[in-house]
Amino acid sequence: MQMVLHIPKNDPPGRGALLAAAASAVVALCLDERVGPGGEWEERYLTWKRSRIRKVARRARGAQWLAAQEVDGVTVEFEGAQARAFVPGPVGAIDPRIKRLQISGTELPEAEPIAIDPESPVLWVNAELGMTVGKAAAQVGHASMLLAGALPVARAYAWAAQGFRCTVADADPGQWSELRRRVAQGSAVAVRDAGFTEVAPGSTTVIAVPVPGLSQ
Repeated sequence: MQMVLHIPKNDPPGRGALLAAAASAVVALCLDERVGPGGEWEERYLTWKRSRIRKVARRARGAQWLAAQEVDGVTVEFEGAQARAFVPGPVGAIDPRIKRLQISGTELPEAEPIAIDPESPVLWVNAELGMTVGKAAAQVGHASMLLAGALPVARAYAWAAQGFRCTVADADPGQWSELRRRVAQGSAVAVRDAGFTEVAPGSTTVIAVPVPGLSQ
């Protein structure tokens, strides 16, 4: 699955907001009716889902971002930040409008501490790993998918009604220890990376915690 993050040269978005938009875009696409039975994206999506699931985040601005909107996918905006997740497909068949976009090279400055929204899930990023924006975007995309899959159907619908709103925040070592305990108890879901880029194989990159009303 290709993803594009809108990072304009002037007035770029905050890291947390951009990652939240990316996470929401991924799960919105995965639960879009067009990937369901008889949907126009069903075959492409199921082929991807039945194989090794990978995500690649790229960056775009200006005309590049506008062109990306013409490629099949879902765009989400969160607090002024925008991200688009595209219908998955083979690496060799990436649309030229997406393939030309750079994967790395842009980082965002550290933002002010994120205000945790008590009404939406929180995706906690393992701050000690020092992941780039692109890597973190892919990881929170994995987390939103896993969380949606872990929720009862009624709870998933409730989250959908919120536009899959979520908060993305960095977890310090103390928080991370507590989050791992929650994963062990079954009240949170964890992403463990295959280690193709940036982090060691098996690294836990993100832990997603549902809100009380969306608990498992």
